[in-house]
Amino acid sequence: MDSPIALAILDWYAKNARSLPWRGRSSPYAVWVSEIMLQQTRVETVIPYYERWMERFPDPLSLANASEEEVLRYWEGLGYYARARNLHRAARLLQQQYQGALPQDLKTLRRLPGIGNYTAAAIASMAFGQDEPTLDGNIRRVLARLTAHRMPLRTSQSDRELLQFARAHLPSGRAGAFNQALMDLGAMICTPRQPRCDLCPLAAHCQAFQSGLQSEIPVNTAKELIPHYLVTAAVIAKNGKFLITQRPRQGLLGGMWEFPGGKCQEGESLEACLKREIQEELALEIEVGQSLGVYRHAYTHYRLTLHAYRCRICGGNQPVPMQGQAFQWVERQQLPLFPMGKIDRQIARQLLQEEVEP
Repeated sequence: MDSPIALAILDWYAKNARSLPWRGRSSPYAVWVSEIMLQQTRVETVIPYYERWMERFPDPLSLANASEEEVLRYWEGLGYYARARNLHRAARLLQQQYQGALPQDLKTLRRLPGIGNYTAAAIASMAFGQDEPTLDGNIRRVLARLTAHRMPLRTSQSDRELLQFARAHLPSGRAGAFNQALMDLGAMICTPRQPRCDLCPLAAHCQAFQSGLQSEIPVNTAKELIPHYLVTAAVIAKNGKFLITQRPRQGLLGGMWEFPGGKCQEGESLEACLKREIQEELALEIEVGQSLGVYRHAYTHYRLTLHAYRCRICGGNQPVPMQGQAFQWVERQQLPLFPMGKIDRQIARQLLQEEVEP
């Protein structure tokens, strides 16, 4: 017989579930794509990307047959681009080893690129109806308050205890709905700040609420200071084309295209930084011209301020990719065809805008 917690949350979910485009679809692939996109990304941000992705790549075969560059272009703006590359690699593995379909076995799912414990359990429960609990940020917070859990979250011991509690209350055959109900409760009611306990269907079962500790749980760990970097980029034009380079496929923004440049060293001027970076990357001597703009962006672990400058190559030298990455001379109208990070896309849009302005 289902526990009172399971009955209460499932009843609430039946009446209050969020309407999301990946719910109610029979395709395990749809669940997989949505879960990968939702990693460290808000639901409202994901929805338009998901809908565009599914229109272009409606199944694993269409994704496997696409080029990595096209995959990155459709992912552009979502960030954490390793997720897109892993989806692409996994889709090709499905064609090679699993007859084009996601495996149902939890251990086999975990072997696919980009699928960890959480995503494997989410797919198993939501796509295949298996009795598997799972933990995301919202679920951790809900379970921590239900149990008055006083440990910092996202440790192996904490996850083990929360999963044990979730499994004890898992309704047989309805794990997918149970997991999604906890997610929605965390997003809509049991929020990080000022939880709406008066509307919570689990208030009578919540140890934190009963003890008046809902604002103190989960326990927060001290946040590390986020470093800030000063970066330069060169917008080099020649014969109506712009020079762009491709980042290494491993690491941040792997495989994406950018205007060449890099981080300033301590005590280095912006102009000196840009000249040094272009020499190190492309063996080019440049003349740094007027500023094109200043662009700011925050990543998970650091912030950066990028200064872009119009630059000219000195003499008749040609680029030589010293660090192995590819480069291309691209016409202004071709810039949208190359996947870029947010700042480089802003620069590209500015260049496109210049062409249409009188």
